Amino acid sequence: MLTPAMSSGLPAGPPAGLPTGPSIVAEAPGILPGARRRERLRIHSATLNVLLGHAVVVTGRIKPTLDEALITLRALHRGRWVVIARARTGAAGRFRLRYRMRSLSTWPIEVVFRGGRHADGTARRLGTLTSFRVAIASWYGGGGPLACGGYLTSSTIGVANKTLPCGTWLTLRYGARSVRVQVIDRGPFVPGREFDLTEATKQALGFEGVGPVWASR
Repeated sequence: MLTPAMSSGLPAGPPAGLPTGPSIVAEAPGILPGARRRERLRIHSATLNVLLGHAVVVTGRIKPTLDEALITLRALHRGRWVVIARARTGAAGRFRLRYRMRSLSTWPIEVVFRGGRHADGTARRLGTLTSFRVAIASWYGGGGPLACGGYLTSSTIGVANKTLPCGTWLTLRYGARSVRVQVIDRGPFVPGREFDLTEATKQALGFEGVGPVWASR
C-alpha cells in the first residue's frame, strides 16, 4: 500500500504536465517585481530499484538557485499523482528526497517544483520505481509442454512458480540486469526454491545455478 508523506495541508498537485499553480514557497530574493524566470531541476542521483524496507533516495539541485524552495517526490498510484516525500532546498539550491518502501510496488515517479510568485513550476519524470524481495531461484531447460500452455524451448522467456496465477507478470533482477517475465509453468518442486527460470531467462539475467534473485512479486 502506498503511504503518502505526512500531510502539510498542501494539495497533491495537478495530475499531469508542468504544474504552475498558486505559490507555495517564499518569493525568491533578488527578482524584480513582475519578472518571472524558468527554474530547472537537475537530478544528481536517483534510486529506482530497491529492496522492500529500504529507502528511495533522490538528490538534485534547482537552478537558478532558490533557497527554502519546496520540492516534492510524487508517485502515480491508481491513476493519481500522490506526494510521497517532501524536502526544502538548502545551500546552492540542493535537495534530498527520501521515501522508505513498505510494499511491493511499481510506480512511475517524478520530482516537482510547483513554482512561486516569480518562478515558474517545473517537473522532472524519473522513470519507474520498483521494490523487490529476495527469492531463491534455479533454472531448467530441455523441452516439453508447459503447465500454463505452450511448449518449452531454449528461447522461451518465463518462469515457473507453484502459486502465482499463470500469466502473472513480474520483474526479476540479478546484479545489474533485469527482465520482465510471465509465469508460464509450475515448479520448482525442491524445498526452499520459489522460481525456476527458463534457459532463456537465465541467460538474459546472467544467472548461474541456484541462488538469490530480486523479485517484484
